[in-house]
Amino acid sequence: MRLATWNVNSLRTRIDRVEALLERHDIDVLAVQETKAREDQLPLMGLQAAGYEVAALGHDQWNGVAIISRVGLTDVTEGFPGMPAFNDKHEARALGATCDGVRVWSLYVPNGRKPDDPHYAYKLEWLAALRAASQEWRDQPTALVGDWNVCPYDEDCFDPSQFTKSTHLTQPERDAFFAVEGDYADVVRPHCPGPEVYTYWDYYRQRFERNRGLRIDFVLGSPTFADRVTGAFIDTDERNPAQGTDKPSDHAPVVVDLTD
Repeated sequence: MRLATWNVNSLRTRIDRVEALLERHDIDVLAVQETKAREDQLPLMGLQAAGYEVAALGHDQWNGVAIISRVGLTDVTEGFPGMPAFNDKHEARALGATCDGVRVWSLYVPNGRKPDDPHYAYKLEWLAALRAASQEWRDQPTALVGDWNVCPYDEDCFDPSQFTKSTHLTQPERDAFFAVEGDYADVVRPHCPGPEVYTYWDYYRQRFERNRGLRIDFVLGSPTFADRVTGAFIDTDERNPAQGTDKPSDHAPVVVDLTD
């Protein structure tokens, strides 16, 4: 199986790029974040014609997650047990499905905005609830994949000194990430070691061209999932405007290979 995760920053805008990525890398399962649409607004006919099933969760033009699979898509679950709400609203940030025996969770972790913002407390609560729920899943092949909005290590950020008053690098966020990673393994880092290995580059001031990025997109696998991983890579060409990519997302896809 070849599994990928990608924050597409609007699935409607980049559906052509998603279809091309699936074909170019022969991907079996793609977890998508930041779809920015309800399911009925998504242009899915091309994916379905290519043999893919799609499960999507979206409430409006913000957030949104999806799973695209050609190897089965069953037991679809919207949100995880204990997932908190923000301002009394459960946002579209977590979608689970079983694909050829692997439980895949497409996750879009809250950004947090600023350390003194209520969204930051929500982010920490969200990650704590994910950790608690995911402990119940680790005995089966499970992948927690997506945009985590956390740089676990300093090498995952082009310049940590620029983030002393913002989110992504604070110790409580890192501790929340490591709590999940204590039960699940980062299966990409061994194949894509840093430093200066990133998955996100802001559109601002040619951040990609200068490789001023962040590594915030991860595939964390349960023991029985991690044991099957044979390789992984980050498709930075998909983010590179110089490659002729039409309207690139600010994130790059992360791809993982598994044995049968």
